[in-house]
Amino acid sequence: MAFTGSDLIRSSLTMILAGGVGQRLYPLTMERTKPSVPFGGKYRIIDFALSNCLNSGLRKIYVLTQYKSDSLSRHIFEAWNIFNSELDEFIYSVPPQQKKSNDWYLGTSDAIFQNLNLIEDRHKWVIMLSGDHIYKMDYLKMLQYHINKGADMSISSIYVPKETADRFGVLEIDENYVVKSFVEKPKDPPEAPDKAGYSFVNMGIYIFNASVLKDVLNEMHSKNIEHTDFGKHVIPYMLKKNFDIYSFRFVDENRKEKPYWVDVGTLDSYYAASMDLISVIPHFNLYDTHWPIRTKQVQLPPVKTLSHEGERVGRIFNSLVTDGTIVSGGLVERSILGPNVHVNSYSYVTDSIIMDNCNIGRRARIRRAIIDKNVIVPEGTEIGFDSEADKQKFTVTETGIVVIPKNYKFE
Repeated sequence: MAFTGSDLIRSSLTMILAGGVGQRLYPLTMERTKPSVPFGGKYRIIDFALSNCLNSGLRKIYVLTQYKSDSLSRHIFEAWNIFNSELDEFIYSVPPQQKKSNDWYLGTSDAIFQNLNLIEDRHKWVIMLSGDHIYKMDYLKMLQYHINKGADMSISSIYVPKETADRFGVLEIDENYVVKSFVEKPKDPPEAPDKAGYSFVNMGIYIFNASVLKDVLNEMHSKNIEHTDFGKHVIPYMLKKNFDIYSFRFVDENRKEKPYWVDVGTLDSYYAASMDLISVIPHFNLYDTHWPIRTKQVQLPPVKTLSHEGERVGRIFNSLVTDGTIVSGGLVERSILGPNVHVNSYSYVTDSIIMDNCNIGRRARIRRAIIDKNVIVPEGTEIGFDSEADKQKFTVTETGIVVIPKNYKFE
């Protein structure tokens, strides 16, 4: 049966898994879940998946939250409360409610299983996303592929060099992109049949026929078969039962030569992805009006630089600077400054990420640091120049990035 674009939109339900702890991003996740971590000065990580939904025309969205969800829920309400219920549009945060047991969400598929009641008869397809990846994707292209293939389930996949694919869930596919097997973090990843030296890895983006999803999870539950995780349990079970599962090769709306899909799972990968944004030709393009990224627009005044006399010259080079920020007689190079940051006279900030409402005191020197929100850096403080001294007070990554947590108080 042929479906028009409007049929696809009306009959699709999107569920975003956004409850991850993000332990490897600590202390950025000390008071928030990973999808709520700021990125690129003004955004949150979840904004990229939600912007993909909006740009794809998907406007029926449940965000399944769990750990430290207050920041994320507040952001969804303040930034994404744009849908009209009269037009059957919505976005709702859904925390664990112990509908099926006394447990919180025990894994990706358990989160869906506990909320099967949200999938109504009018929903033909369920689009399932992770809320903690950065990429651009038109999900309707994948949905059309799913329908054309007559699939029960489709998995969005991306080529990764075989030598690094052991960090992911890897698909074994045939020449028609039928999934033959799925293995989490295999020691010897299977090679993609159409690209030598590369493996096809799972991006955590799934499309199910809604009836199939409900039947499979209910069946596994009734037979007391472990069904907490899609990669470890549900997908292998469906393959064993000969369901039609297809791999969809990722189509990147970032429109660069190399497809961009990043899981900022560690502090160093988060820092690297952030610094890419300020390069001359970044891999990820925030400025493409073809695929806009939406977030909360804070009502703050424009960026301002102030110069006084002599060396007190406010300067900003090769940086991203957000509204409300004032650079008064200081120097900022190759850095990202969030909203309402104040950099005072004679201070120096380089290769750093400074988040909202921070105040960098006079003559402070900051290098290769991530400073979370609401931190007042005292006059004359040095961060990032003496690794041993920094380790006494702060988290320092393997590559030497100093991370100062939200609301930190200097002695």
